[in-house]
Amino acid sequence: MKACFVDTNLFVRYLTDDDAEKADRVEALLVEASEGRVRLVTADLVLVELIWVLESSYDMKPGEITPMIRSILATPGVEVINGALMARALDHYEGKNIDIVDGYIAASMEKLNITDVYSFDRKHFSRIASLKRIEP
Repeated sequence: MKACFVDTNLFVRYLTDDDAEKADRVEALLVEASEGRVRLVTADLVLVELIWVLESSYDMKPGEITPMIRSILATPGVEVINGALMARALDHYEGKNIDIVDGYIAASMEKLNITDVYSFDRKHFSRIASLKRIEP
């Protein structure tokens, strides 16, 4: 089965339906993937960019965005590189009200059993009790 990479803009069109014709084409592609006719691959970085676009260009909030990203992670025929890590990052993003990059950093630290982080960012890392923020 052929594997193809999916870029951020396809997810943007599909989730926002701001171009109905393109959104329909993406939906058809997702159906092909769910039926096993094509294997779609994307990366955690694509999903981070998608979140940024939805926040900055579409004024969406974490409570609206997180279910969308989780649905991508659960879509049959779609493989997300580091998908489990991204799912944990979403827990922090929505549950701790921190930006997605800091959520991803926290999820990565948890995976690696690292508890201390050097950072000047007092706002976000302090919201995760298992982490200790240190200033150099």
